[in-house]
Amino acid sequence: MTYRRVLAIPEFRAIFTAQVIATLGTVVAQLTLSVVVYQRTGSPLLSALTFALGFAPYLLGATLLSALADRRPPRDVLVACQAVSCGVVATMAVPGLPIALLFLLLLVLGTVAPVFQGARAATLPDVVTGAGYALARSLLRLVSQSTQLIGFAVGGVLLVVLSPTVSLLFATTGCGAAAVLLRFGTERRQARTADAEDSIAKASLVGLKQVMGVPGLRPLLLLTWLPPAFAVAPEALAVSYADDLGSGPAVVGLLLCAAPAGSVLGELLAGAFLPAATRVRMVAPIATLMFLPLLAFAIRPGAALATLLLFLCGFGFTYAMGLDQRVIDATPEHLRGRTLTITLAGLMISQGLGFAAAGAAAEFVTPHVVVVAAGVLGLATVLLCTIRSNADSSPGQPVKFAGKTSRWDVENPSAAPSPE
Repeated sequence: MTYRRVLAIPEFRAIFTAQVIATLGTVVAQLTLSVVVYQRTGSPLLSALTFALGFAPYLLGATLLSALADRRPPRDVLVACQAVSCGVVATMAVPGLPIALLFLLLLVLGTVAPVFQGARAATLPDVVTGAGYALARSLLRLVSQSTQLIGFAVGGVLLVVLSPTVSLLFATTGCGAAAVLLRFGTERRQARTADAEDSIAKASLVGLKQVMGVPGLRPLLLLTWLPPAFAVAPEALAVSYADDLGSGPAVVGLLLCAAPAGSVLGELLAGAFLPAATRVRMVAPIATLMFLPLLAFAIRPGAALATLLLFLCGFGFTYAMGLDQRVIDATPEHLRGRTLTITLAGLMISQGLGFAAAGAAAEFVTPHVVVVAAGVLGLATVLLCTIRSNADSSPGQPVKFAGKTSRWDVENPSAAPSPE
């Protein structure tokens, strides 16, 4: 399976295109609101909150609404979430809304986001079967990162030539178009679990307990959440590190772009040249690449070397491709939606906590020391989670893809198909 073959699947192309359009709309909306809030209040803090509040409710959505991803047909959930987003952004376009109401609407967007992402991730194994699942997830990550950069550029241009209201209506159109694509471009499959008398909130909380109790799944979830929490330290401290070097905003931009650039290139190379079974086996070694270059910050590298080191760190994020496959294989079918909703929400929350922790630590020690400490803790986390994960797996257990045992087993790597 290759990226080209995954994109050749019509239903996945609809999901992929909807992701591009929806992400563009969301980024344009966030940028426009940040400008509007700053223009009306003159407060950098309130302007920054327009970005932060989009992620804050992930915990709420994951804990109280995750059951929707399993108890309703996936397409219905995806379309409904995009429709809600469309309505929320359209409401934001009303001129003169109070700042408090704008923030409340942002909280609604952030609450819906993990439900949408979980339902989409849960339906991917039905759309892209076998080893193609990890490549499909990879493509969605790549397009999300790339589209965010494009979205900020598009949003900036729109704000130059159009009013904020028109820019927000442009974003509304994006969300609406994504809903239409998902409605008519994807198959309506049945819900994975029958509807029950319990409320969605109660079923979600029960599901959270069930997910954390699945044998072998908990260490995989920790391996998904914890390493990125330490890996974001250089990004969180980019401004202070550049200032410590006596450099300006240009260096800050380089430091912030280095790891994402490495991540994009790493995923493309891994998807093109590493067989699926190899990506699964190499989860831990690849994950260590996120942290080994950080140890070199002990010598307080200059701007050029620091940028190169962070670029190399980005390759380590490719571990998610193999880990995605391990998570989906360890997840019972009836808990797939809730598991992936919780997984994605936990990733967002852990990174947010990582940003805060790195900033707090830098109040007491220099930024390069914090980065080195994050590297050490990250390596220890990868090691401990891997040991625990291996302990929960039977020796020689075959690799599985989308719940089915594959002929590409661990003890016969030569059986793995070529990248083509």
